[in-house]
Amino acid sequence: MTAAGPGTARETPGEGTDPDDELTRLRGEVRALRARVRAYPLISQAQGMLQERYALPDADAAFTLMRRASQRFNVKMRTLAGALVTTVRPDERTAVWFPRRVRHPEPALGFLPPGTEGARSRGAVLAAVLDRTLDVVGTGMGNVQTVDRVRGGLRMERHTGLSEEFVDFFEHVGADGTSCARAARDLSQVTVRDVESDPVFSEPAREAILAAGSRACHSVPLTTSAGHCVGMVSAHADRPLPELDRTRIEALDALGAQAGRWLAWYERTVLLDALEYLHALGRESRGAHRPAHRPA
Repeated sequence: MTAAGPGTARETPGEGTDPDDELTRLRGEVRALRARVRAYPLISQAQGMLQERYALPDADAAFTLMRRASQRFNVKMRTLAGALVTTVRPDERTAVWFPRRVRHPEPALGFLPPGTEGARSRGAVLAAVLDRTLDVVGTGMGNVQTVDRVRGGLRMERHTGLSEEFVDFFEHVGADGTSCARAARDLSQVTVRDVESDPVFSEPAREAILAAGSRACHSVPLTTSAGHCVGMVSAHADRPLPELDRTRIEALDALGAQAGRWLAWYERTVLLDALEYLHALGRESRGAHRPAHRPA
């Protein structure tokens, strides 16, 4: 085999593909890797709890149970792990984790696209919340966050039109320094007409937002019927935002209330169903791995 000289054609990985497509693919892989790295400590903690609770032979066995529950109820592994580590331990002598819970019907959602009423996954609902908000505000950049059960604050769930740097910086938001934090605290919509001068932002947050091309934003809390914030949707604009009229403010209030009630129902119903199924799997596995009794 001869070495390729200066005039010899070299075959390179990805030759014949669109460089922009390849860059998009690589960026997607990097984002996915970062998401896995962020979720790993929480999932690892949940594996350890399951291994100890049900006397499982190793962490892989615990992961297998979590994956089965995740797939059966269409719940993200990170969401399931967060619920597991923050929920009171079940009575392992009983088959039902939540014997006294009351089931409620799924709340109606008026903002879902036509034809999707029967496919209300959590991801689809959050995507629809974001799309509707951007339509009402009249912009193409935005994100949805939910309350982080483990760390507190808000955790990024979905986004569109925002830079990777923005998503990394605001992956988790604490109690102050941003418009979404204020909206969560006050349980009211917050409009920032000029990011560059509004005092609601900490300086690092302001710099990250401006670097992403956002010059204004509007945040809407997702609230339960009991008045608790369970999430946030924010629209970003590359220009100063005028004050929203009463019609749009009321539409966004209704959106936030519907989405908040649905998320609370999801936590009390789908997520608890997934935990109970996981508990049943754990009890079965503990019996399967228990050493057989040998008479003396």
